[in-house]
Amino acid sequence: MRNRLAGVLLSVLALSLAATGCGGSSEAAPGAESGTRAATAGESVANRIEPLAGAPEPELPVTVRSADGERVTVEGADRVVPLSGSLSEIVFTLGLGDRVVARDVTATFEQAAKLPVVTRGHDVSAESVLSLRPDLVLAETTSGPEEAVDQIRAAGVPVLSVEAAKGLDDVGPRIQAVADALGVPAAGKELTRRSEQRIGAARKEVPHGDRPRVAFLYLRGSASVYLIGGEDSGAGSLIEAAGAVDAGAASGLDKDFTAITSEALVKAAPDAILVMSKGLESVGGVDGLVKIPGVAQTPAGMDRRVVSVEDGVLLNYGPRTDQVLKSVVAQLYGGSGEDGAK
Repeated sequence: MRNRLAGVLLSVLALSLAATGCGGSSEAAPGAESGTRAATAGESVANRIEPLAGAPEPELPVTVRSADGERVTVEGADRVVPLSGSLSEIVFTLGLGDRVVARDVTATFEQAAKLPVVTRGHDVSAESVLSLRPDLVLAETTSGPEEAVDQIRAAGVPVLSVEAAKGLDDVGPRIQAVADALGVPAAGKELTRRSEQRIGAARKEVPHGDRPRVAFLYLRGSASVYLIGGEDSGAGSLIEAAGAVDAGAASGLDKDFTAITSEALVKAAPDAILVMSKGLESVGGVDGLVKIPGVAQTPAGMDRRVVSVEDGVLLNYGPRTDQVLKSVVAQLYGGSGEDGAK
């Protein structure tokens, strides 16, 4: 979940043992059917990738610098394994999806659905990757465990590490890093230009006026994980682009995520709550969300003002980020209460 989604999930799950003291139900609460309308409405981002017109032909070999400081020589790109949904999205949108032979669990878009998964939870399985005989593996700086990535490298497979996404400014550099490694730099420039233009157009649709305070909550009811995003959650850039204030960061939360407490929520005082749709479903929809201690006492809880976006795309900061931004803006300013989440 920093649309480096897998990377954020790794950091959040590392905190889960400290976050089990919060209330909330791990089962669907009574009346959850009505409460989950926001989650359904939030999943308005297209589930298909829109590739560039005409598949580019990679010009290889190339030598590129990895985010870990190593120089990586790529001699072939016929069998590519991206280790995050965000990186998969970039490869497919560049028009090279037919070369992808596996996916991470967070690659949830339609074109990747039938590919074998090479992660267990959010951990890379080196054995699964190597069994597919890849000639290039694309990893995030947050991909792990480190031992698995090292095992892939030790087998002689080129591994390009790409900086994990933190915000809108990372969209172009990440696209270009992947495109350069695949030997299609011109396609990278074209996709960067298209993505930035679309994000710019989406930003122009943001209403002017008072800036609502939006808290990003990471929820996994089945694991009793209830966290509020702070300065480093990765959601701040998206919230600000939507014309809002990151309530967690503004309240002084300087970490990525902090266990939810009534005190933290009251201090954040969000006018709206941003969540991943599966997270919202895991607590029983809006009905279950407002039962988490402190939520009902916030303006967002009282108004039942919830913005939800599908997990596999919310924080990717990639070619579909303009759609994510449009969805957030439409839900945030579409009205109050559950109707506003449609």
